[in-house]
Amino acid sequence: MNEELLARIAAALERLAPPPPETADPLAHPAYIWRQNVLQPARAFEPLGLDLLEGIDPQKEALVGNMRRLAAGLPAHDVLLWGARGTGKSALVKAGVGAVQGEGGNLALIEIAGDALASLPALFAAIADAPRAFVLFIDDLGFAEPSEAPRLLRSMLEGGAEARPANARLHVTANRRHIVPRDMSEQESAINPRDVADDKLALADRFGLSLGFHVVDQPTYLAIVEGYAREHGLSFDPHDAIGWATQRGGRSGRVAWHYVVELAGREGKHL
Repeated sequence: MNEELLARIAAALERLAPPPPETADPLAHPAYIWRQNVLQPARAFEPLGLDLLEGIDPQKEALVGNMRRLAAGLPAHDVLLWGARGTGKSALVKAGVGAVQGEGGNLALIEIAGDALASLPALFAAIADAPRAFVLFIDDLGFAEPSEAPRLLRSMLEGGAEARPANARLHVTANRRHIVPRDMSEQESAINPRDVADDKLALADRFGLSLGFHVVDQPTYLAIVEGYAREHGLSFDPHDAIGWATQRGGRSGRVAWHYVVELAGREGKHL
């Protein structure tokens, strides 16, 4: 086989399997995605203002205060945000980072997929020596059964050989406080189902700060709609907003935002 043919084969293989992207500078961007074992800048990081998140003032105060300590290099907690879907858990994490950055805090967000937990030691190594603080954000955490993920994450949270560095804290959202299935039958494939549940309970206990989010009442829902509508120069009918929520089976910040998107579309305005 001649050298020209070998070169063509090598070039074809490189096109089929390009090298992984280079990791981004951990000091250069406000937010990142941890993907393919490298830091990649988030295309657009535009968090909501904290004042637009209605009905969760205690959670805002606790979370942002903790983030300020983290940015200042002071002791800070890992955070579990749990509760009903659409109640502002993810939005608050991003809004909190944006607020601290707006105050001049040296803080960045790194979003991590739940299936990338095994690669976190590589992320820790990449940011451990950076002169910056990081919120490591795992959204909507859930575990397939059987899984080693609870033990792995628990080790990272407290004292294991692969514990996260001092300049980073995990911020995890989940639908249930203890990150366990409602029905123990979901664990029938495990050798010892009770051990699986205990692992997850122990994991939830490792978070120094646990914040609950609950379904909003009607006045709070309307206040959320009003805040979004005012921010974007839209008018709304409260009865119409309530009807929108009723059609979707419940009230939440997410439903309120979807309603405002509908309003903007009706009025031909951009958000």
